[in-house]
Amino acid sequence: MFAKIQRIHFVGIGGIGMSGIAEVLLNLGYKISGSDLKRSSVTDHLHGLGATVFEGHSATNIAGAEVVVTSSAINAGNPEVEEARRLHVPVIQRAEMLAELMRLKYGIAIAGMHGKTTTTSMVAAVLAAGGLDPTVVVGGRVDAMGSNARLGRSQYLVAEADESDRSFLKLSPILAVVTNIDREHMDCYRSMHDIKRAFLDFMDRVPFYGIVVACNDDPMLRRLFPKIRRRMVSYGTRKGSDFQVNLKKGGRGAGRPRPALRDDESSSGRSARAGTPVPPQISCFAVQYRGSDLGEFRLHVPGVHNVL
Repeated sequence: MFAKIQRIHFVGIGGIGMSGIAEVLLNLGYKISGSDLKRSSVTDHLHGLGATVFEGHSATNIAGAEVVVTSSAINAGNPEVEEARRLHVPVIQRAEMLAELMRLKYGIAIAGMHGKTTTTSMVAAVLAAGGLDPTVVVGGRVDAMGSNARLGRSQYLVAEADESDRSFLKLSPILAVVTNIDREHMDCYRSMHDIKRAFLDFMDRVPFYGIVVACNDDPMLRRLFPKIRRRMVSYGTRKGSDFQVNLKKGGRGAGRPRPALRDDESSSGRSARAGTPVPPQISCFAVQYRGSDLGEFRLHVPGVHNVL
């Protein structure tokens, strides 16, 4: 597709998921246009990168577009979608466009009902710190990137996999991380069984040479382990996890507790009288892989959920 398509139009380009893909495509050299109901800092950012952004939806906005990308928030009666179909211009979901980007890279997709944005950001930060310079599409602004997306120079692409509308079933990552499963998005899923089936289908989309990384601390996800048909490694604080996390004594993953402020201290954490900084909250933990020590780690954010 990318050898032929040059002009791509996004309906709802200001959405956090849409804007990230649009930014990556802009940086790859594609001509990007898009529309949204109102201007925002996100649309202004994309305009500054070279995108043509329309305020409001109109059939004329898609003139010259070779493919139109929509999200689940856009209904079938949208004038731009209707015009695209009248002109036989392909209309695809954002996940299908993300899948095309992922097909060209070593795709790492983060799925789960909670914590996707944080986990995606952390995976991207680890790869970047290791000099691997990943492409990243995340569902929230990452301070280190100054955006919710970046184009890297390596083969790695890290992205969130959105289960809310089943669109994650369009992705085929080489490495799939699943953090948890919960009773959410019941407007899309018929039952808890339906949710579990969708996550199993997502993990089945990993190719035979790929791998699934799944959290052993989540009871609903853990019950699916025998049904996962791809290579899998588990992680968690539970015994039997392939990557076993051991929280250091005193922290319980929450790090050193912050002392209460005295009357002479400010909320910035420094004493107005002595100028002594309050120690930051740190999560301290050790990791073993199938019984072999990998080392001890300090994470400068509190909480077991961040450690995992």
